[in-house]
Amino acid sequence: MDEGSEVHGEQRSFSGIFFGLLVLAGLAAAGGLIWSYSLNNRLARAETELLQAQQERNQLASELRETNAKLKITSDSVGLTQRQLEARAQELMRRQDQDAKRLESEQAATKQQIGAVSSDVSHVKTDVGSVKTDVAQTKTELQNTEAQLQSMKGDLGIQSGLIAKNHDELEILKHKGDRNYYEFTLHKGQRQAVSTVALELRKADPKHSRYTLNVYADDKKIEKKDRGLNEPVQFYTGKDNYLYELVVNNISKNEVQGYISTPKSAPVPVNPGH
Repeated sequence: MDEGSEVHGEQRSFSGIFFGLLVLAGLAAAGGLIWSYSLNNRLARAETELLQAQQERNQLASELRETNAKLKITSDSVGLTQRQLEARAQELMRRQDQDAKRLESEQAATKQQIGAVSSDVSHVKTDVGSVKTDVAQTKTELQNTEAQLQSMKGDLGIQSGLIAKNHDELEILKHKGDRNYYEFTLHKGQRQAVSTVALELRKADPKHSRYTLNVYADDKKIEKKDRGLNEPVQFYTGKDNYLYELVVNNISKNEVQGYISTPKSAPVPVNPGH
């Protein structure tokens, strides 16, 4: 009985161990299946990621080839542009040299012209200075000459205006504008129209500075006998009795020279030259 019980107990112990081993084996198999499934999933994800990486690598390789091609084209273009820029720069430098030379030539010509103009201006300044000096001298001479002009009574006892003793003094009187003046040269025995009257020289005595002449005015003859050099000879004429003055300031053989002065309001001759 005791031996049978021991055998039976050993059998139960063996059965328990075998069952435990089966359970362990089942658990191990289940764990292996789970690990295998997990590993397969990881492998699948890895393959997917590898495929994506391969595709990305291919895409990058394609883009790299395109980029290289573009870079080559750009490099060629840059090379061409560089050559064009160098050629353009050389052309600009050549033009700048030409412009600089032309500018230097123009500046030289301008300096020469300025020098010529400066020289001309200097001459003009000198001439202007000379002219100013001449004008001042002439003005002084005119003032001195005008101061030397004399006023005296005429042969009718009337105070005359200033008397001109020569042509230059007569020009001064003309510029004063107080009266009208008409110059004449008379030859003996010839009647000559002067202003609005006519004159005829009858006698000229240069030795004694005397002369005799006839004045024809208003259909009348007025004899002015034995008058002296630079003496105011006076007579009336016209419907308004204008006072005319005659002055002989040069006497030579058979010839006298002088002028007639008339009031500004007196009639003027049809031919002003007489």
